Amino acid sequence: MTVQIHIWSDYVCPFCLIADELIERAIADRAYVEVVHHANELRPYPTPTLRPEDEYLPDIWQRTVYPMARHHEVPMTLPSVSPQPYTRLAFRGAQYAADQGLGGDYHRRLLTAFFREDLDIGDREVLARLAEEAGLDPVAYSAALDQEEYAERHRQALAESERMEITVVPTIVIGGRRINGVATEGVIRRALDEAAAA
Repeated sequence: MTVQIHIWSDYVCPFCLIADELIERAIADRAYVEVVHHANELRPYPTPTLRPEDEYLPDIWQRTVYPMARHHEVPMTLPSVSPQPYTRLAFRGAQYAADQGLGGDYHRRLLTAFFREDLDIGDREVLARLAEEAGLDPVAYSAALDQEEYAERHRQALAESERMEITVVPTIVIGGRRINGVATEGVIRRALDEAAAA
């Protein structure tokens, strides 16, 4: 029996990398668990994105992000990319990656590229390189970014997120349990046990 973890996230959300890491640790010995990633753009175009030189980002990182990351031993640094990239294109690529069975690898590669390597994940050339590093054909991936099929599937994913009333990323759903924000390994394991026993 397969138990699914559904997680709504955005590639420019540092808490999503922390959540992703904790989920991977929690399921390391549970081959029956499948992680399903869903899109939720924090600031969809044309909403202005955040700038690291403004007061908000450094403040929230010092007060919340860095302490949580240190506590869970998840290395990350506030990216210097300014303004922060829109993630619509990256999410179109995620639809293609999922078709190739590499959705999880792609998802993790983008998060680590932004928060550990300070790479601009809104840049098409950067995205193609990261896709290749995740195991995808970079030419086919780049072509997919412009295909209406993947644009429409991303729009449908955002509509689903709205129907689910996802207002916080990460949001994690395991069985009948919904967790808004980062969940510890223990909480994830207990939710998986409950879902498996249901």
